[in-house]
Amino acid sequence: MMGSMQGPFDAAFDAFDPKEIYDAIVVGSGAAGGTAAYVLTAAGLRVLVLEAGGRMNVDEELRSTEWPYEHPRRGAAPYEEHSLGRNEYDLKRPPYAASLAEPRVTSYVGGSDYRTRLLVNEREHPYTGTPFAWVRARLLGGKTNIWGRLALRLSDLDFKAARHDGYGEDWPLSYDDVAPYYDRVDRFLGVAGHAEGLPYMPDGQFQTTPRLTKAELHLRATLARMGRVVTPYRAGVTTDGLAHNKYRSRCLRRGACHRKGGCDIHAAFDATTGYLYPALETGRLSIRCNAIAHEITVDPHSGKARGVSFVDAGNRKTYEARARVVVLAASTLESTRLLLLSRSRQHPNGMGNSSGHVGHNFCEHFMGPKISGMMRSLAKKERTRDDGRPGGFYVPRFRSLDRKHEGFVRGYGFEGDSGTSMLPRSMFWAKGFGKSFKKEVRDFAGAVVTMGGFGEVLPRFDNGVSLDPAIKDKWGIPVLKFNVKFGDNERAMAKDMEAEARAMFEAAGIDVLESSNRLLPAGWSIHELGTARMGTDPRTSVLNPFSQSHDVKNLFVMDGAGFVSAGSQNPTWTIMALAWRASDHLAEELRKGNL
Repeated sequence: MMGSMQGPFDAAFDAFDPKEIYDAIVVGSGAAGGTAAYVLTAAGLRVLVLEAGGRMNVDEELRSTEWPYEHPRRGAAPYEEHSLGRNEYDLKRPPYAASLAEPRVTSYVGGSDYRTRLLVNEREHPYTGTPFAWVRARLLGGKTNIWGRLALRLSDLDFKAARHDGYGEDWPLSYDDVAPYYDRVDRFLGVAGHAEGLPYMPDGQFQTTPRLTKAELHLRATLARMGRVVTPYRAGVTTDGLAHNKYRSRCLRRGACHRKGGCDIHAAFDATTGYLYPALETGRLSIRCNAIAHEITVDPHSGKARGVSFVDAGNRKTYEARARVVVLAASTLESTRLLLLSRSRQHPNGMGNSSGHVGHNFCEHFMGPKISGMMRSLAKKERTRDDGRPGGFYVPRFRSLDRKHEGFVRGYGFEGDSGTSMLPRSMFWAKGFGKSFKKEVRDFAGAVVTMGGFGEVLPRFDNGVSLDPAIKDKWGIPVLKFNVKFGDNERAMAKDMEAEARAMFEAAGIDVLESSNRLLPAGWSIHELGTARMGTDPRTSVLNPFSQSHDVKNLFVMDGAGFVSAGSQNPTWTIMALAWRASDHLAEELRKGNL
């Protein structure tokens, strides 16, 4: 259980009234839950948000201006904690904490004192099944406190992928349906980027973009001759400021953004300051923290959702919150778990699961293929200040744009970085010892360029999660059992990633220092998607195009669970655009009396 903090709107926290019937209950306070809470309260609805974790002073955790030498362990987590590593995920099976001695075990994202307390203790939150790196952050704002900030849109190449290559199902909507909501998210939260005019990675309503380094500009010019693009990292960061939001500052480019542990001036989007505080200003939002939802309750007469039953994380007492509409936004897998847990006479296989597709069709992005190189012409050049950038550069998809690639379907992109940083990348390849080593590190400090690939994982019915019949979490709630494996398509794509990365570096005259096509464990991207997919046929899908349950009309699932496929781009901006669209629909349907 996480400690509380003092701040604005204290009276609205834990103001839950079990006698009140709210207009809507939103389970989860992250990207999707924050969006729903803001849009619904702005529409005049009385909303209760249930957050499984606590209200934490994230600013005190992040300390982005703290120098390594000011920290007793140079930023490392306490010694009595253990952060899971790649080999543990590869060689062991979950629950991972069972064989370890440390009292606190975190996912691989831990290990840093600036984010370890933002993550769950794996001892309290076990899961079983196939190897999977499941990263969870139970606190107000959810994983938006630690997200990587890449804010990309999907296109009709993603929404209509099956039409393009014949695999799987098309989404029941198009880019034109979602584009107005992407625009709303852009304007409300702020996104920095450079317009490229690419139909397969649509431009947004951009604020000032961070500059590219000399190495990145050189790579951009080289790839342009190859028909490919290097664009500045499209970051969910306000660089120009937001006149409508007093809780967030514009980016000052002065922090340790490379820690990827959030932003303590809130230039980078987080759901708490981006959505929840503005929603609280309406006076129509209540937030109940430390509320672990374990069942969607059912009206015995209508079969509709009546509310949500939850356990208090501290006193372990059970409560029921009631509402006219229930919105699940607890993250893809937690929302799926809640649907499966909600079995009743009317819903014997779990809430909204008449199709049998809840927990199936899992998809994400795999990671692992990477390259590092040295642009030796930049040796001994003047230092540049690059630590404060919210990101480096992005190489969008270039495979299967016009025609299907022979070796695999779908595509991938690269995230990259270069420039002078507090910890020079050159130190990992410098030779020598003592003075000679230090000289080489300094000489080549700004000359190293790196790229890592993100590839689309195809949705498969057999890939997914179910409830483990034996293992329970700290609060006695059945946990998820994973059955997720990569296939031949992912492995073929990974090989192509490495080959093309090398070709791009060699064309740019960048000496390759290392490259790999080895896949990281499933889940590493933290982009879990698709286990309650949307569609038009209730026999093969769980939700309609507005994220509304086919079976239970007053139940919505607004996080990544509704994705039909992962697409090639990172999902956070799409999750929020779809949640905004679904919330508009929900408010209108409730006004009409249709829910």
